[in-house]
Amino acid sequence: MVQKAKILLVDDRPENLLALEAILSALDQTLVRASSGEEALKALLTDDFAVILLDVQMPGMDGFETAAHIKRRERTRDIPIIFLTAINHGPHHTFRGYAAGAVDYISKPFDPWVLRAKVSVFVELYMKNCQLREQASLLRLQLEGSEKDVGEAKESAGLLAELSARLAAVEEQAEALTKQLNDESTDAAAVATAAHLERKLTGLRRALDALEPGTGSASSVPSQN
Repeated sequence: MVQKAKILLVDDRPENLLALEAILSALDQTLVRASSGEEALKALLTDDFAVILLDVQMPGMDGFETAAHIKRRERTRDIPIIFLTAINHGPHHTFRGYAAGAVDYISKPFDPWVLRAKVSVFVELYMKNCQLREQASLLRLQLEGSEKDVGEAKESAGLLAELSARLAAVEEQAEALTKQLNDESTDAAAVATAAHLERKLTGLRRALDALEPGTGSASSVPSQN
């Protein structure tokens, strides 16, 4: 299930918030209300938002000051802000909005279709970024797993090499002992014991060889009696 994006609506007038919710409800995303700049900053401490619709004219902390705080925080500085204002003081006022970090500046009354289209673009960008982050995280986990597997393979190969070297030394000693017993023609029991030891060592060698990559499983090697 795809997680919905959150859109922060900031306006001190409840009727304006209600109107924004009516316009944006068709996007089927999570709409979060804030009735002041302080309330908006509090919401931004815990939640991630795709876009912020911020009213300029608010008592206390206005939209410009709120935007300045948002852009100063590392966590929220990249969240796009769309300023909404009921007044228009000309280019200087608009420039102040962009200077505060807004990506768009819309004067009221605005066209609902235009506002919804603008917000939908930022929601889509947010969702794409979330998908990219998830894919990057999965790729990083896969790479870490591969590195771990390589490390374990190297460790196993080193252990097998050490065991093979030690077994080779024992095989050499057993072979020398069998030759000595045969040359000295000692009792048959000793010769049979030496031969039995060699068969055991041969079985161990086959089992060890079966552990080498690409040679099959050691469980398939018949035991030596």
